[in-house]
Amino acid sequence: MTASLVDAPVVIAHRGVPGSRLEHTRPSYLLGIEEGADYIEPDVVATKDGALVVRHENEIGGTTDVASRPEFAHLRTTKFIDGVPLTGWFTEDFTLEEIRTLRTRERLPQLRPQNLALEGTEPILTLDEVIDIAEAENTRRGAGADPIGVYVETKHPTYFRGLGLDLNDRLLEVLDRRGLNRKGAKVVIQSMETANLKALRDRTPLPLVQLMERKGGPYDLVATYDPRDYAALTRPEELAKIAEYAQGIGPNKSLVIARDRHQNLLGETGLVRDAHEVGLFVHIWTMRNENNFLPVQWRTSLDEADPGDATAELLAFYAAGVDGVFSDFTRTAVAARSAHLSSAGPTRRAPAPGA
Repeated sequence: MTASLVDAPVVIAHRGVPGSRLEHTRPSYLLGIEEGADYIEPDVVATKDGALVVRHENEIGGTTDVASRPEFAHLRTTKFIDGVPLTGWFTEDFTLEEIRTLRTRERLPQLRPQNLALEGTEPILTLDEVIDIAEAENTRRGAGADPIGVYVETKHPTYFRGLGLDLNDRLLEVLDRRGLNRKGAKVVIQSMETANLKALRDRTPLPLVQLMERKGGPYDLVATYDPRDYAALTRPEELAKIAEYAQGIGPNKSLVIARDRHQNLLGETGLVRDAHEVGLFVHIWTMRNENNFLPVQWRTSLDEADPGDATAELLAFYAAGVDGVFSDFTRTAVAARSAHLSSAGPTRRAPAPGA
């Protein structure tokens, strides 16, 4: 199937705008909306009593004040998450009531010291509360405006299913209750694993996105001794299989424009072309302003936290034909998109989510 033409790449506020606010918090999502995002993105994990809360990982020692809370000291433990030992505090050991008492902190303090003053001010959100943020904005905008969408990632679905906390079931319960598990709702579901997306295909008409890391493989495949890794999934024959259950892919950006081991940006890999050939849209992650995350030619100093020429990187990926970007700095991604469209005009793309 050949890709169809849409007007512009979408900009997804990746956990809100964590370059300026604490990630996954209300101020972060509101800033993403204010700066022009098409979607806000929550990562969801489960509590002990089955609520979906919004955190980058189920281990919350690095993103909340739990380590300073003596009443939860006994919950510190070591677990194997996707086969890797990890020590800390885990959402599945807390009730929602307990989780609500915690406050968030900066995940990358060395790179984002500007957010340190915000620590301790914001609670952990539930998925329902993130949907509330989007719906309140859509009500304010009115029926004629483009709605803000919610782009949900389920984290560690195989692990949670093994605990009896199936993330698919809990996500669909929320979406059904909110009237969002329907064709035309501006909701997208994404995952690093494959089996849970395949299981969702017959349970929802919403767009599904297969995420892809630059190394390793989906844990559901690893756990069943399937030799395919993410690199294998980028092959044309595997993309055709993905198109049977998903509408898009979300690759690490280096899978679209490669880098060498010295972080020099190299040429396009052909992944966008191959995905479009089977009708998949391509939303890359994660676009960030700091030198630490940029190819060397667009770094502006030796300080990893300093802002580099993120616009140049964004323009390269927009020119490569990506259909959307996850960005920690919404304003930068939106401005670069405008510059790209004014100079290049519309390009050949895959259908937008929900189209």
